[in-house]
Amino acid sequence: MRPAYLLPAALAAATSLAHAQTSGMPTAAPTAPASLDACVALEQDAQRLACFDSMTGRAARTPQQADTDAAVARALRSNPAVHADALAEGATSHSLYAHDAGDRLADAIANAGQGSLLDSRWELAKDSKLGIFNMRAYKPVYLLPAFWTSDKNQTPSSPNPDNTVTTPQSLDSLEAKFQISFKTKAVENLFGSNGDIWMGYTQSSRWQVYNTEASRPFRETNYEPEVLMVFRNGYSLGGWHGRMAAIGINHQSNGRGDPLSRSWNRVMFNVGLDRDNWAVMIRPWVRISDGSDDDNPDIEDYMGRGDITLTHVRGGHEFSLMARHSLRGGDRSNGALQFDWGFPIHKNFRGHLQIFDGYGESLIDYNHKATYVGLGISLLEWF
Repeated sequence: MRPAYLLPAALAAATSLAHAQTSGMPTAAPTAPASLDACVALEQDAQRLACFDSMTGRAARTPQQADTDAAVARALRSNPAVHADALAEGATSHSLYAHDAGDRLADAIANAGQGSLLDSRWELAKDSKLGIFNMRAYKPVYLLPAFWTSDKNQTPSSPNPDNTVTTPQSLDSLEAKFQISFKTKAVENLFGSNGDIWMGYTQSSRWQVYNTEASRPFRETNYEPEVLMVFRNGYSLGGWHGRMAAIGINHQSNGRGDPLSRSWNRVMFNVGLDRDNWAVMIRPWVRISDGSDDDNPDIEDYMGRGDITLTHVRGGHEFSLMARHSLRGGDRSNGALQFDWGFPIHKNFRGHLQIFDGYGESLIDYNHKATYVGLGISLLEWF
């Protein structure tokens, strides 16, 4: 067995080695602010510090370094004897072994993964939190002037006879689609430095802008407000880092009257992991029953009981693949795949390609299977 007095040195060596290995990894160059006055004007401490770091050329700590510090802190916490030996050896005040190490260890653990993909969107690390009621990006924001379908749904239907269209609609195969999405934090740090409540809103519209015969109507708009309680995690699984878990309430509807009305409510469970330039979000959900007056009683067998989204960021490009499924067999085995690619074309926006195949591209088409291809621009992607 390794003597206890050797463990601090081994942990320090492991930390130094990991820092050396990760410090050479490429990181995105920050956008330089116009002046120091611009930094001083920032109200949020974390934003102001990042601004000064950018002005002075100081390199930010990588997520890998933050993970290594957290791992060392956990090891020290789990072995009080080793911690006591480290203190007796007179470590420096900037070390995890310092005399105020109780606070330093807790901070190191709470800052695991700081700057990672999921931390950048959900402010998970203790020092990443920026306060409440600041508008933040959520899902991609885009405009697709060309959005084509292989199979128009001219008579939307449902097992509820009040929600079945009997007269075919006049629709074009080519339309436009756009989406807006944002979120804001309403409550921060419910439990110490963890536990935040976020409110999100997403809206997507399909516009028959080229359909002059029908006076260019909006074919379908989906509204999706939600509330999530988000917790920071700190575990590893097969090289992936578990960053977050969440539970929330999600409502989705199209705001229309019968027979075109569609809606449902869900309890959502989110599990987020990332590694390097990859992130994955796993979302199982449970539908809340609408009772006997249900616009779409079989929606779970088409739009699924969960989805998973894998995202990769590389060289200014962002790729995401979403898959969802009903989690049932036989005739109830249905699902969908959606691929999105954001590619650089201008400093202020990107090109955006979207390909969807399966059921439920929108609520009105929840039980309609088709392939959709869209091309346009995006202002915000996943990361």
